[in-house]
Amino acid sequence: MDRTSISPVVQQANRQHTAARLKQTMDRPESITPPDMSTRTSFSSVRENDSDLAQTFTSTKVSSYSKPEEEAVDDLPSPSEMATQTQTQFIPPVTNPHSRLHGCWFPAIAAEGFQGWKQIGVRGRQASRSYGDLQALKIVWSTPAAPIKKKDPERPAPGQSSIEKLPTEILGQIIDHLVLDVPPNGVSARNVDLMSLLLTSRTLHSETLNALYKNITIPHSRIFRKFLSHVAQNKELGTIVRRLDFSHFNPTTLFSTASERATTRNLTPETLLQCLELTPFLLEFLGQEYIEDEVDAKVLRKLFFGLDRLQAVDFCGFSSTEFKNAFQSILLSDWPETLSISRLSLHKCINLPPSVIETLLPRLGNLTHLDLAGTRVTDAAIHSIPHNAMITHLNLARCRFLTADGVIDFLANHPSVKGLVFLSLGVDARSHQLFDEDDLNKLIPVLPSSLRSLSLKGSKMAPSHIDLLRPLTKHLEELALGRRLKIVDIDRLFVPDESTADGDDVGMSLEWTPHSLRYLDLSDYTATELDLLALFGRATSLMKSYSAPLEVIEVNEGLFLRLAHSPVVRQLGWTITENQNRAWLVRVHDHVNSNSEDGGSGGRDSGLRSWKMGASFWGMRKVPVACAEVGGMYGSYMYRRRL
Repeated sequence: MDRTSISPVVQQANRQHTAARLKQTMDRPESITPPDMSTRTSFSSVRENDSDLAQTFTSTKVSSYSKPEEEAVDDLPSPSEMATQTQTQFIPPVTNPHSRLHGCWFPAIAAEGFQGWKQIGVRGRQASRSYGDLQALKIVWSTPAAPIKKKDPERPAPGQSSIEKLPTEILGQIIDHLVLDVPPNGVSARNVDLMSLLLTSRTLHSETLNALYKNITIPHSRIFRKFLSHVAQNKELGTIVRRLDFSHFNPTTLFSTASERATTRNLTPETLLQCLELTPFLLEFLGQEYIEDEVDAKVLRKLFFGLDRLQAVDFCGFSSTEFKNAFQSILLSDWPETLSISRLSLHKCINLPPSVIETLLPRLGNLTHLDLAGTRVTDAAIHSIPHNAMITHLNLARCRFLTADGVIDFLANHPSVKGLVFLSLGVDARSHQLFDEDDLNKLIPVLPSSLRSLSLKGSKMAPSHIDLLRPLTKHLEELALGRRLKIVDIDRLFVPDESTADGDDVGMSLEWTPHSLRYLDLSDYTATELDLLALFGRATSLMKSYSAPLEVIEVNEGLFLRLAHSPVVRQLGWTITENQNRAWLVRVHDHVNSNSEDGGSGGRDSGLRSWKMGASFWGMRKVPVACAEVGGMYGSYMYRRRL
């Protein structure tokens, strides 16, 4: 036999190595980007785009959390572990099995004193990397002794550095600034800096763990499985968790069919219940329609009866029959007199019966945020809210079971709504009307002065309502108007009435207080109803520079193409943006500077307000129940839906 032939032992070792590599590749399905056709078309992750222009969004069919590069746990062994698993074996020659001279070692062992090919200079440089690679495996030669470093006399002792001496509250806020809830470009790994901080010192380690586990975002079921595995093995980590966020969850990221998802059983009612059991101090549970099948009766009992500190619950878009049946099944349970929940969203839970809402609301004495848009809430249910509640955000849009008299009486007399900041009473005028002219005459005067956002979309309005709305525009920042107004009527919200020849209105002009509106919603007016000549004409002020601080005017989406090609829009210092079913005229702030006649501030208002709970753009359709950046399905419900 030829000496150059490969030994059977070596062949067997090579085959085992190749098989291991192949198995390793097959076990990592996330390394292959799924085709676009496998994504569920109904999923839409909408995020606010950080730019100089308001109302600009990025939209994807797959959540940016779900990129394959963002592997939460690396299943591959480390080089040191590989080194401990590697064993050397002497392979004798086939022709002379008893010879110790002509055999070889597998893996090969370098001669004593040989420091690897990396030490061989190539044109004055050390070009080979083999020494460093083999040194990491620790199977060829011993690691050279590390050079002795001189101790810096000015270096503080462990645990005595300036940053480690900071109070934990301040140190925690500093580390929180490093947390990335949303990857910057959807590809980069998240929280790399935080992973490095874990190895810095004991003080930073504890604060970093708090930052990593305080708010948990679940983009797909595999991340949920890994998180559940971690907290099951280290139950102390579960006590850190304060928020479970499923707003970015997309089940089709890893598995294209329901049968595949059912086989993996990563996220099931049982595992979700186990997760809630392991996070006893949970404060916020944020769900959306893609996990409604996992929220069964046991999970609901745990949320409402088993988490004493829970403050926020969001069931956005839960409309399945299974969820309705699960909720109805717990109505017969022994409910406590009060619940700890202060922020509740049943946004677009269209199938929940009125009995569910009538059971929940009387027990929410700490209520501050309530989103019942699109539900079957009744007049009796909203009147059953405890009087000691202090509601600041209320969304009753598209609630067909409400009556005008019931809503007006609630807003006028119920103590819990005297400090409202956000109020949406909008309806789809094509199919429903809640307020007519007489109803608005009763409603507008009873609205509190604390309001910053008001939606009367879909209501039947008259020019006489402008006089009632004028006082509100001195503190409102968002206003959505109803139908049947003309541009000249709307313009009266921004400028005083012209003085007559007798000078009757001179006093009013001198006492005029400028408006505070940043956003105006005119989307009820179709292309045939909105007078564009009056809107862009010289006789009105809406598009002029002195209408500032008005920044955004929402128009019907049917006007987008027409306005996008209009040079008049750009000449007046505006542009047009859209997001599927919505379109906005947005002021370009190069035309409003500190030298302009209106005395503008010289730049775009960031739009950040405490009452927006993390959102920065204008005209949100959904009430957020947690302070967080806009993204995932919540972004779609807030800025893509008409109402």
